[in-house]
Amino acid sequence: MYRHPNVNYAAPDAAKNQSMFVRPLSAVGPAQTQAVAGVWRPWHQPRCSWWTGQSYQQPQWPTTSKKNSTFNWKEWRRHGVLPNVVTQGSFHLSGVRMECSDKEPPLKRRKSTGDTVGTSEHVKSQHSPKCSAPRESKEENSPWLKKVIGLPLTPGKFPPSRETKAELKRHWEDLTFPYGCGPQTDRSSHGQTFDFSVMSYNILSQELLLSNAYLYKHCNPHVLEWRHRFTNIIKELEQHSADIMCLQEVQEDHYQRQIKPTLESLGYHCEYKRRTGRKPDGCAVVFKRNRFSLLSCHPVEYFRRGIPLLDRDNVGLILLLQPVDPSGSACNVCVANTHLLYNPRRGDIKLAQLAMLLAEISRVAQLADGSTCPVLLCGDFNSVPWSPLYSFIKERTLEYVGMPVGKVSGQEEGSRGQRILEAPIWPPSLGISQKCQYECQPKEAKVKKQEASLNSLDKARIEHSLKLTSVYSHKLNRSMQPEITTCHSRSAITVDYIFYSATQDESVRTECSVPAQRGLQLLARLALVGEAELEEVSGLPNKHNSSDHLPLIARFRLQS
Repeated sequence: MYRHPNVNYAAPDAAKNQSMFVRPLSAVGPAQTQAVAGVWRPWHQPRCSWWTGQSYQQPQWPTTSKKNSTFNWKEWRRHGVLPNVVTQGSFHLSGVRMECSDKEPPLKRRKSTGDTVGTSEHVKSQHSPKCSAPRESKEENSPWLKKVIGLPLTPGKFPPSRETKAELKRHWEDLTFPYGCGPQTDRSSHGQTFDFSVMSYNILSQELLLSNAYLYKHCNPHVLEWRHRFTNIIKELEQHSADIMCLQEVQEDHYQRQIKPTLESLGYHCEYKRRTGRKPDGCAVVFKRNRFSLLSCHPVEYFRRGIPLLDRDNVGLILLLQPVDPSGSACNVCVANTHLLYNPRRGDIKLAQLAMLLAEISRVAQLADGSTCPVLLCGDFNSVPWSPLYSFIKERTLEYVGMPVGKVSGQEEGSRGQRILEAPIWPPSLGISQKCQYECQPKEAKVKKQEASLNSLDKARIEHSLKLTSVYSHKLNRSMQPEITTCHSRSAITVDYIFYSATQDESVRTECSVPAQRGLQLLARLALVGEAELEEVSGLPNKHNSSDHLPLIARFRLQS
């Protein structure tokens, strides 16, 4: 350090070892500042207890303001370091509560391609710049997840996960002779038949995984890499070898470069519809070329410019397929795939999206005699069993006036402060009637007719004409515990379904799937699992299951 020869830098009587400060730092400022300095000192020194593993008596922390502090709080937000920091929650089965009815929930935040995510195959624990990290639950760690990882969790971080060799065990349930229904009627008495299998599978978009890393903090980071996940997913698809596969959350770049070429090499024909806007994923329907031929393809966009209710980027995809049958007598099959909006508090949007899909299915599946060909409706409906939306699909009618908007999907229990549904849910300008059919009348006459029909009803309702039932019963046969189709560190519920054209009156239907004069007969299904089985494999995703959803698979017989 340069010193000028003519400048006296210290008093003549200054001691050689005297500090450059007149008073020690501990004596400067109010008592609160002294306390902060006292707490900082043991953190700053390399012999700190959490650094060396030695015992350390944590000092008392005074109440200070983070707003005006330059201290990097996130760097030191660790369990056991900062007092008054609540241990973060973990595996939580109840629905996530939100502060505002119109606010998007933290789960499954959608990330646009315009946001910088990075193309690395390794998982990055960062969130979308447009969506801040969700406020973690202040509940104690779940015993289930504590047993899986043995550690409290930090927001946005992946703690070390205990590697497990256990695989999820699923078995086929034969529905041709269940519960003493008697032997199956001989095929010849009902003409020609065509047997085939169907899969519905949300494969988890990699970009959505990266932007929602907090949902997978119980996982080993290695199992979340796309290289590992892609290999597992293709292996799973090839193993089940379904004749028709309806896939959701299919990321477009992965689909074009990897998924489509691989499936085409396995003998599949692929159709894809990306979500609107700048969303990176979409829905795909693929089928074996030696089993079906494509008659028509109909993408459905739920976004409608100028209609505030329909401002979301979800989509559907409908295919009309003809079985490759030597006799040529098999009827066509209409296959629909969709992924409805997640937001638990926007049931009105979900119902409008579903109405648009049902209207298009009714149009595509209509036959010359006015009836409809057999229909398969697959996808992630973001609604739980026996919710109003689920019941609407099965019962074909829903009286919705006065219903809290958050009750539609059944994802949330409380309804306090929620908006109430009013008639009509969607505006007449959408061109879809309350019976989920396209309206071809002039606009003025159409509006007057709809208003008259609404005034004539005590309670407004919506209807549809498709006779659909679910492949799964939503309860495990042995324990009667709920079946689970999706699981991550926030919830474990059923939201995925395969609906098919019912062949008899649902009021008298049992688990027995009886032969049909014309339509689909359910032969078998790949059994789902409960929470106990998922606990044994450390939840989803894991080493062997590379999505946070399970594939749904069923075998059908098409009667001609």
